[in-house]
Formats: sequence, structure tokens, C-alpha cells
Amino acid sequence: MFAGAAPAASLVPLESGSGPVPPAPWHVAGLPLQKKPFTRFSIEQVDGRRVLRVEADRSYGNLVHPLQGGDAGRLLSWRWRVDVPNEHANLRIRAGDDSAAEVCVMFDLPLQAVPFVDRQMVRLARTQSAELLPAATVCYVWDTHLPIGTTLDNAFTRRIRLIVLRGADMAPMTWRIERRDVRADFLRLFGDEATEVPDIIGVGIGADADNTQSRSLAYIADLVLEP
Repeated sequence: MFAGAAPAASLVPLESGSGPVPPAPWHVAGLPLQKKPFTRFSIEQVDGRRVLRVEADRSYGNLVHPLQGGDAGRLLSWRWRVDVPNEHANLRIRAGDDSAAEVCVMFDLPLQAVPFVDRQMVRLARTQSAELLPAATVCYVWDTHLPIGTTLDNAFTRRIRLIVLRGADMAPMTWRIERRDVRADFLRLFGDEATEVPDIIGVGIGADADNTQSRSLAYIADLVLEP
């Protein structure tokens, strides 16, 4: 179970509520025993609308929304923009594994479907974290260097696999709209381990700049998961 928040049956809109803190069950999650700064997530007014501000400053962190599982949805849509990109990021190596903005979907892939070494690493990580650590996560990334459409594994773990949706050709401070079939993307990225799509058990928003010791700033809004 996720720490600090009970799973919800559906995705709670980021802009709901009235204050600067994202509404429950959205909550900030980091690494086990994290000592480095946390990425900052806050709700602000931009262009007359409430949106999520995501600022990484030599930091790491995710804003996580647990879901109850089952048929939580298929189509994920959102708006986002990057005002300050991370020019030092390089997602292919650990020293550069940072991003200005990413939206992730977490799947309850059974551990028996996971290769043995990865399975043992997941089990160990789960003993060290109060958060549920999914065995499969698909992340959509805004990156400065890689071509749009690039797919790759996270530099630290194959349990997280990435799709680059926006890149260096995007003008800063310009909103872009996304709509993804997350189940099709799961099969595309994790088809080597599963032929059926497991339950969606969470959605996350992340940004980090701890490996490059740099800074980035992004905004995300209108995040919806629907059938």
C-alpha cells in the first residue's frame, strides 16, 4: 500500500481543492531514506487557471496518486510545458538521468513475470520503502536531447521504461497537449514480459535534477485517465 494516502477509484483532478497543495490522495514520494532535497510540487495560477508547478533544484521526487486497480482507465491526457529545461540531462546514462517533466503510469505486473535478478531487486527495494514499488512503470518524458519517439529503459532500472514525447524543438513556455493509450504503450514497452495488461495501480508526475546537479521548471495541467 502507498504510504500517506489510500488508493482512490479514479484519478482526482490536480486542480481540485483551493490551496497550493495538490489534493489527496496525491502525495510526494521519494527514494528510501532520501536525504537529498525533494522536488517541489505546488498548485499555482497560470493564465488564469490552476495548474501544477514542478520545480527540480538538485532534487528528486515524484507526486504520486495511488489507484485501487481494476479497470482504472485506458486513455491518459494532459497539458504540459517546460519553462526551464535541464540542458545537462542524458537519459541514457546514470550521471545524466534527470528530466524536467515526466508523467508515469504504474502497473501491477506480477513478480513471476519479472526476470529473476530484477525480481530480487524489486523485493529488496520493497523492504526498504513505505511506498508500493510497482514492477512495471511507463513514463512519458519531456527531454532536451533525445528525438521524439525514442523509447528506452531507465538508466537505473528496467522496471521503468520511457517514451520521449517532447524535446528540444519545443519552444519554452508553450503548452502542449498529450493523449496516450497507456495500455497499448505498456504492451509496446513491456511486451517482452507480458502479453496482457495488468491493473493500473497509480499515476505519478516527476522531475529530478539530482544527478546533473542542475535545475528545471515545468507545469502540468488537466491530467485525466478515462476509459
